[in-house]
Amino acid sequence: MKTMTLTEARNQLLKVAEEIERRPEQVVQITKRGKKVMTLLSTEVYEALVETLEIVADESAYAKLRRAIKEIDAGKGRSWTAARAELDLTE
Repeated sequence: MKTMTLTEARNQLLKVAEEIERRPEQVVQITKRGKKVMTLLSTEVYEALVETLEIVADESAYAKLRRAIKEIDAGKGRSWTAARAELDLTE
């Protein structure tokens, strides 16, 4: 994570936006007088966070996810290749 002051961010906003566009995983923490005041992140990362929060907030979906993770950890999962073949999906 990159950190910069609010003044630096203001003066370099276009450059910061271009960097985040090139490297969507890049997160920039903005500080004001040494205190963290905001975080800049790509739309891609933001949407992934929102989707994760929606899943976690949906008790039924979150329970299914936890169960699926336990099954995978127990060796009951299938590879994507095997699942595609079983469902007769081709590209």
